[in-house]
Amino acid sequence: MFSTAIGLSRQVVKYTMSNTMKQAIKPTACLMPLKAKTGRMFIHQRHLPKLPVPPLQQTLYRYLLSVKPLLSDFDFDTTKKLVDDFGRPGGIGEKLQMGLIERSKKLDNWLSQWWLDHAYLNFREPVIINSSPAVIFPQQSYTDLDGQLKFAASVVAGILDFKVMVDNQSLPVDKLGGSPLCMYQYYKILSSCRIPGSRKDSIVTHPADGPDPPKHIVVAHNYKFFSLEVYKDGWTPLTRSEIYQQLCDIVNRSQETSAPVGILTAENRNTWGKIYNQMNKDRTNRAIFSEIQRSIFVLCLDEKISSLPKEEFDNEVGRQLLHGGGSELNSGNRWADKTLQFIVGPNGACGLQYEHAPAEGPPIATLLDHTLTYCDNVCEDVAPVDNQLTPAKRLKFNLTPDVKESIENAKISIDSMIEDLELQIFKFKLFGKDFVKANKLSPDGFIQVALQLAYFKIYGESCATYESASLRRYQLGRTDTIRSCSTDSDLFLRAMADSDKSNSELVRLMRQAVESHKEYTNMAVFGDGIDRHLLGLKLMAIELGWNVPDLMMDTAYNISTHFKLSTSQVPAKTDSTLTFGPVVPDGFGVCYNPKSKHINFAVSAFNSSPSTSSMTLSLKLTESLAEMQNILVRGSMSAKL
Repeated sequence: MFSTAIGLSRQVVKYTMSNTMKQAIKPTACLMPLKAKTGRMFIHQRHLPKLPVPPLQQTLYRYLLSVKPLLSDFDFDTTKKLVDDFGRPGGIGEKLQMGLIERSKKLDNWLSQWWLDHAYLNFREPVIINSSPAVIFPQQSYTDLDGQLKFAASVVAGILDFKVMVDNQSLPVDKLGGSPLCMYQYYKILSSCRIPGSRKDSIVTHPADGPDPPKHIVVAHNYKFFSLEVYKDGWTPLTRSEIYQQLCDIVNRSQETSAPVGILTAENRNTWGKIYNQMNKDRTNRAIFSEIQRSIFVLCLDEKISSLPKEEFDNEVGRQLLHGGGSELNSGNRWADKTLQFIVGPNGACGLQYEHAPAEGPPIATLLDHTLTYCDNVCEDVAPVDNQLTPAKRLKFNLTPDVKESIENAKISIDSMIEDLELQIFKFKLFGKDFVKANKLSPDGFIQVALQLAYFKIYGESCATYESASLRRYQLGRTDTIRSCSTDSDLFLRAMADSDKSNSELVRLMRQAVESHKEYTNMAVFGDGIDRHLLGLKLMAIELGWNVPDLMMDTAYNISTHFKLSTSQVPAKTDSTLTFGPVVPDGFGVCYNPKSKHINFAVSAFNSSPSTSSMTLSLKLTESLAEMQNILVRGSMSAKL
């Protein structure tokens, strides 16, 4: 289930608590690299600290601060009473806190398996749009099929080049503020795959140093799947010219479309799990599933894209990468369970889609930066290949009438999902992160406050906002939540609506709001966030067989975790843009990549919600960023007078 150089050992746990509590804290697999091979990628791994359990009273105090701008005075007073009762000496909060502390002593990370299950594997909605992000690459210069296949060959060669560094552990250690980060996720993004279940999914990873390590990728074209060996003579990767020749052969062998079996992977997870289990009874299908799951990654060669004016090109590419464009376009040319799918379409449209369960965005961004840099540095054209290569193996499913009917149903489902999604991809060109830094402000905090202002302009109120914070300072760390909506941001928003406020006062409140965001970010990345702690307390109660505490059933808790703004900063070195769908029906998904002179944005919303429009939020966000720039410029001019 797990990846390269990761040893599986089961800890023996001795308990000193009540029998009920003993049953709740079950030992789980401890998965850590056992030893480095040739590099120093894991030199710091065993010395990374464990994720701490924050002090209970600290979390409860900060929780109250975070919900205050979202509640009426009456609702806030009600919530404060629940918080006081939960945190009283000897109360349920302290008992659950004890459980978390004991759990943290037994495991490398008290949260990671819970989070994997809660956020991903137990999630039963389709992963397309709802969970799996897409990354839009800068538009490439090719305009025909030959150029498309040459670029695809470069992408494959670049990924294999990156894989060498992961396999021999020579990848440089990621750092944050000089501190080393957990590198474990890099072992989970290649040769890994999600496997559907009728009630819960699982993940399988095939390590390069495991038995029979994978040497192939899977190529999808016209809904047909091919297994392509990308190594020869042991572990010598195919050259770019050899890969190109193999891709040409695959395209020539798949001129006509087949039944789009891949579209089943975009179904509801329970539905797909049942279909998968039925198909898996067939020996041929079972072998194909294994071939796809074991593959290093999937390469999708898209055949068509909607004809749209140039100003709509980015939006259409975003849609193609996020969901394939529908059953009549490329949604069947995907395998959504696969951790990494690199998608190369016509007219320079390309990018990737990744299944989110194994890893967060930063390791993916590192891989794509390396791959695109590799592609940019390719100088020579492909050359004729003299040696005879083994042709790619066609993966042809055996489809029963029931499966064929399920494919038709899946077409209807994904077309309905796609029809419901509104997506805006745009480049804010007025300024970039250099301007913000020149004013001694955090670019991320500045953008987050601008998002708050944009939402306030539309709805006249603040809203619960999620931004992911990396916990990779800790062993097996995943994420916590940065609650970007704060009392300070709310004060700034209301001041912006007050025409009597002076510019100097607006500058002061803006800086205060941005600084508040920075402080919360630092708190979260150092393991003192409140959301995962509260979730842990809730899950501990469930494991103990206790009722969910009243605090987690309160209106305030529901409001403050109903993230109408779900946001993420993915600062790739390349001019790329990540995108994903909203996490609540009446919310927005917002991702951004701040560059020196501009900012890339992706904003999504559901058409079925009458109260949301990604177009409207995008316009208000552009307006808010410009207004905040003007406030700072006027402030600087006044200071010089």
